[in-house]
Amino acid sequence: MTDERIIRMQQLIREMNDASDTYYNGLPERMTDYEWDQRFDELRQLEQETGTTLPDSPTQRVSEDTVQGQKEEHEFAALSLAKTKRADEVVKWAEGRPVWVSWKLDGLTLVATYDNGTLTKVVTRGNGHTGTNITHLAGAIGGLPQHIVWTGHTVIRGEAVIAYDDFERFLMESGEDYANPRNLASGSLTLKDVEEVRRRHISWIPFTLVYTTADINSWGARMDWLDSMGFSTVERQLIMQPDMAAITAGIDLFTQEVTTKKNPYPVDGLVVCYDDTQYAMTGSVTGHHATRAGLAFKWQDEAAQTVLREVEWSCAASTISPVAVFEPVALEGTTVRRASLCNISECERLGMGGPGTRLSVIKANKIIPKVIAVEHAEGTFDIPEACPVCHAPAVVKVSEGSGTRTLHCTNADCPAKQLKKFARFVSKEGMNIDGISEQTLSKFINLGWVSEYADLYSLRAHIRELSQMEGFGEKSAANIMRSIDRSRSVEAHRLLYALSIPLCGLDVCKRLLSAYSLEELVAEATRRSVDLFASQPEPQDVFAHVAGIGPEKSAHFVAWFRDAGNMARYERLVSMLDILQTAAPTGERCQGLTFVITGDVHHYKNRNELKAYIESQGGKVASAVSGATSYLINNDVTSTSGKNKKAQQLGIPIISEDDFISKYTETEA
Repeated sequence: MTDERIIRMQQLIREMNDASDTYYNGLPERMTDYEWDQRFDELRQLEQETGTTLPDSPTQRVSEDTVQGQKEEHEFAALSLAKTKRADEVVKWAEGRPVWVSWKLDGLTLVATYDNGTLTKVVTRGNGHTGTNITHLAGAIGGLPQHIVWTGHTVIRGEAVIAYDDFERFLMESGEDYANPRNLASGSLTLKDVEEVRRRHISWIPFTLVYTTADINSWGARMDWLDSMGFSTVERQLIMQPDMAAITAGIDLFTQEVTTKKNPYPVDGLVVCYDDTQYAMTGSVTGHHATRAGLAFKWQDEAAQTVLREVEWSCAASTISPVAVFEPVALEGTTVRRASLCNISECERLGMGGPGTRLSVIKANKIIPKVIAVEHAEGTFDIPEACPVCHAPAVVKVSEGSGTRTLHCTNADCPAKQLKKFARFVSKEGMNIDGISEQTLSKFINLGWVSEYADLYSLRAHIRELSQMEGFGEKSAANIMRSIDRSRSVEAHRLLYALSIPLCGLDVCKRLLSAYSLEELVAEATRRSVDLFASQPEPQDVFAHVAGIGPEKSAHFVAWFRDAGNMARYERLVSMLDILQTAAPTGERCQGLTFVITGDVHHYKNRNELKAYIESQGGKVASAVSGATSYLINNDVTSTSGKNKKAQQLGIPIISEDDFISKYTETEA
């Protein structure tokens, strides 16, 4: 019996280590987190039963990133945390001492060292003892200041992450295929091109102060100290009396942020740590876990059994992706009917069949519906030979390195390939058309109603059909039409952003429009010399002189407008719009101030309008509260939200919209 268990342990170790290598190195996943956790629990149980721990057991080693480059030994070992899925085990671990709960961010751990107030090195976690020096990329990673006020030796550990919105935007603009933001973040840090890394919008969020010459023993105070140095640290909550009720309430608070998608960054659980850092250092080291350094809490994924109705193939961006459509199941308080199957390789790994196949489904990290297992396959898994939208031939491609098999439409002009671009077009930052989700856009495209941006402004012709579609009705159809009509009046920089011109984010659009009017921009981009023998202006040279643009962005912008198809679609679109030229700052009432806006606004139409006013007065608007924040604007000044708590911790004034208007608008006395 023991021999069989040892054989099973060897199998589990091989599978899990193989999966960990792909997980930490930007490669397609070999198994879900749910499957990995199940194997981990099984392996740990077998080790306890047999009294045997085999070499390379994941229970005894730190998962390793293998970023290539100069290796560097860590001054302080980056040990992994013991894990649990049970709140009562968190209570037991806390021992009645004050603890902090914070996000377990899902990215790549980086250790930053400062000496004499200057960033001296940035090293990946590696195997916990030795990592890779990537200091040359520091300038391309947000949240890593080159200088801080404190001149003593300082070591900080944080997570390099990519926000969901930035991840979706990168996939749309690049056409590259990454499974999730973590894959993109870890894969990006293997690059040598600093500018290429910069455009992936990686943010570094400190989650612990490892060492400082400042005399601070409270973990919470240490994090506040980092905030005062200009860092934007991980969101956290103090639990003074960690009994079952308090721990459960703390976990529920963070869980709610996950399920309501208020947290912009990917997470895979929570971290619990003692406020008393001296006490935390007194624990022993078991394997590669420091017993008191912290405890990782992972959500217990709720699995449900269901039956496959069909595999639907959805064409978007650069691939045609399989989606499992199954009998409705209740998961995490919602009804789930669909789950992405990612690609052909994932379907083959699962052993996917046809209609009638029995599936096991979860909502990974409380958010994303995911098929974790095929319990019994019926029929065959069929790969279509044609695109479901434009009916052009579809081909299977195998990516280099990972060997992932994906299906692609061969028609470069397939409307469905532009889904992410349509989503950006209607987004708040773009044309701000409320009520049209990506899923709704997909329906419009598949019905043949929308094939270019201008078609959205002709949707009223389909209002009767729309009002009769499942999930809509007359009221929602009318609301969509009103939102479309409102969007006809648009600021020039939002229109440019909405066009999804490669490398042209909002900042680039604003910079271009600070130097030219929209009409001048288009004229310059499409200008041709009247002298047939004269050389035409090179795309990279046309706008490279504008501050913050440079040759690459200029080349992409000019190439987009010199494309005859793009120009024809643009002209059809602008004929339906009232375009407002973006204005430079018109005042200085908010000059030198940085605001964070949260909650509902009453006097302004929406938060974007308030943001626009602040920027027009020379101010800045940030998404998160940090030491650099001047004011937090929240009409619920007494709220116990995370932003309010952080502002209170940092001593940042919280003001209402009325307070802001009295201080920084023309009503000022």
